[in-house]
Amino acid sequence: MRLIERSTRRRVLVTVRGVVQGVGFRPFVYRLARELGLSGDVRNAGGSVVIRIAGSAGELTEFVARLRESAPVAARVEQVEVVPLDSRIALDPGFTVVASTAEDRGTPRVPTDLATCAACLRELFDPGDRRYRYPFLNCTDCGPRATVIDALPYDRERTTMRIFPMCPDCRREYRDPADRRFHAEPTTCPACGPRLAWSAEPENSGVTGDAALLAACATVVSGGIVAVKGIGGYQLICDAAAGETVARLRKTKPRPTKPLAVMAPDLEAARALGTIDEATATLLGSAAAPIVLIPRRVDAPIADDVAPGVGSIGVFLPYSPLHHLLLAELRRPLVVTSGNRSGAPTVIDDPTPLRPIVDGVLAHDRPIRARYDDSVVRVMAGRTLSVRRARGYAPAALPLPVSAAAPVLAVGAQLKHTLAVADSDSATLGPHIGDLADAETLTAFEASAADLCRLLAVQPEFVAHDRHPAYLSTRYAQRWPAHRRIAVQHHHAHVAATAAEHGITGPFIGIALDGLGFGDDGTFWGGEVLLADYTGYRRFGRFATAPMPGGEAAIRRPARMALGYLFGAERFGVEPEPPEPELLHRMGEREVAVLRAMIARRVNCPRASSAGRLFDAVASLLGLCDDNGYEGEAAARLEAAATGHPAREPLRWALHRRAGLLVYDPVPTLRHLLESTGDHAVGALAARFHRTIAEVVVALAAEAAADSGTDTVCLGGGVFQNALLTTLVLDGLAAADLNAFAGERIPMNDGGISYGQAVIAAARTNRS
Repeated sequence: MRLIERSTRRRVLVTVRGVVQGVGFRPFVYRLARELGLSGDVRNAGGSVVIRIAGSAGELTEFVARLRESAPVAARVEQVEVVPLDSRIALDPGFTVVASTAEDRGTPRVPTDLATCAACLRELFDPGDRRYRYPFLNCTDCGPRATVIDALPYDRERTTMRIFPMCPDCRREYRDPADRRFHAEPTTCPACGPRLAWSAEPENSGVTGDAALLAACATVVSGGIVAVKGIGGYQLICDAAAGETVARLRKTKPRPTKPLAVMAPDLEAARALGTIDEATATLLGSAAAPIVLIPRRVDAPIADDVAPGVGSIGVFLPYSPLHHLLLAELRRPLVVTSGNRSGAPTVIDDPTPLRPIVDGVLAHDRPIRARYDDSVVRVMAGRTLSVRRARGYAPAALPLPVSAAAPVLAVGAQLKHTLAVADSDSATLGPHIGDLADAETLTAFEASAADLCRLLAVQPEFVAHDRHPAYLSTRYAQRWPAHRRIAVQHHHAHVAATAAEHGITGPFIGIALDGLGFGDDGTFWGGEVLLADYTGYRRFGRFATAPMPGGEAAIRRPARMALGYLFGAERFGVEPEPPEPELLHRMGEREVAVLRAMIARRVNCPRASSAGRLFDAVASLLGLCDDNGYEGEAAARLEAAATGHPAREPLRWALHRRAGLLVYDPVPTLRHLLESTGDHAVGALAARFHRTIAEVVVALAAEAAADSGTDTVCLGGGVFQNALLTTLVLDGLAAADLNAFAGERIPMNDGGISYGQAVIAAARTNRS
């Protein structure tokens, strides 16, 4: 009988591709093979896992099926390739994990950082465990990944952990197949791993270990601000209830009004901050552990200055052992925000730039290889939408609807910057970098591009970039030869990103509501209806234009934009003059006169068909925001004012035809708004404005559908970060029997531009 079994044994080579490194996949394969009585070995190869295995046909069939069905939670199996194993290759009896090799076909997948798992958390607070209160414990199910990797395949010697030789106890766990730290590459303990260190000016205190942690906590309790070296960079931390401290943080960072994220000790404490439903609770407790935007409670136990003027608050839970220790010691919500001066990249090594902001620094000696901010998401209309894609989600790959004929580097736009690398049938989207405002952020972007290409083992042959000639990302792309550059229109990239994420294969209607994008005609666009596919588009409709007095100054000061609409909006016939807004008195006669003259004479007043600028204007006309303290503040305050008010009736609006385009005319809307200010509350008018724009979008989409014969509508652009508007638009499109899609894993703001560029460039290179 044994002879018959041996004669029917098969030998195969199994290659598993996807997110299969840094997620405990080799230990999983080892245990599965031993359970089924199979012989062979498993190794990391490039970015994949390669298995040489022998067994009966039935055993191998079950083995391959369970590779997909029972993989570790953090793994994502994209492809399992099974081919006969060369008969000349000898396999040892039993099953082993063998040394990694660099060879592999296909683009590797870089594993994301994972929040502390339940098992490690129990050890962290167990006085009897040798890793009790150790801030750097981890296992195959959790811990740093993308932030410590130097190269693939993923092994300890190719991470920043290689400078910490394992002690005998850690080495024994690392080599024990029954231990959950079996081949956990960043594994460490107090005897052999990184250590905390505390320093406070004017002199370095030299405190290390648990004493350093306690010194940092004492500083927070006394009303101080602490810089803490986290997973992907430094973070600035203080007591969220200490109003004077929060105000000092805002002044010294500086960050005058932009909301600050709050880390709560646990889910129960988070519920005291805002409304948390089941979907939100799941996100908060997920391995990605993002910041989740939730409706704020009026009695939330935090300073008002944490999130002034908006109805939501960004909340997250501890996701690293160090965070868990800090929150367990302090037992209060903490402001936890990026460790940088506003506009600069997050600090990852030398904390000197943060010293003027903080009262002390809690550092450690584990190097950070890649800069990663915290991800931000929100639940909207039953969907989880990404606002900022970073730690926990990046650099995960997404499919390309059309394979790239050659590798492409997509360099994004200017604000909320990300980059992407397209290769074969997927695009890998890098983490949020920030706004490319100066040389410092440009340097960080260039380093991120080089690191991502190196990790993916890709040499891009093309660069995809925005059409705006002044963007720093465009200037970077201009270093490439002209025949290797692919210019992509901003709003085409926005809607293509949404379409590609959802696997749309045919033509679609793209609705882009955005701040500004450089149009094909050299003007600024931002309220666009495009009949599109992945290689091109036709502009079908738009919002009417208005001048931006002072150009960028009008972006910073919505009051200027309001005057642009009042005194210079695109006209469609004779319109009655609207009532004089109170805004004119707030601004003063001199400023109004100067701006009115600029508009009349067309001096430094570029025109824009921008939905974002229209939201700014309305926010100012309603007295909600005359000056933006951060990008999008006016729109955020307008949404906050509208939230909770019924919006059954829209304001007046009109569509016109001009030069072959369907055009939304906002002048009747603004006139109706001003006519109603004496009789209606600001919140009610804000809600009616949202209803108006939603009805306009649905009407434009319906006209485009009738013209094109497609009922697929893809939304994109930063204005769709507005939860109220997006919900109204999606509901309206569904009622009109149109199939609507919003960006979910990919931000609809400019953080998704690079993916859209990659999608379009891949389609164009494939066509050529």
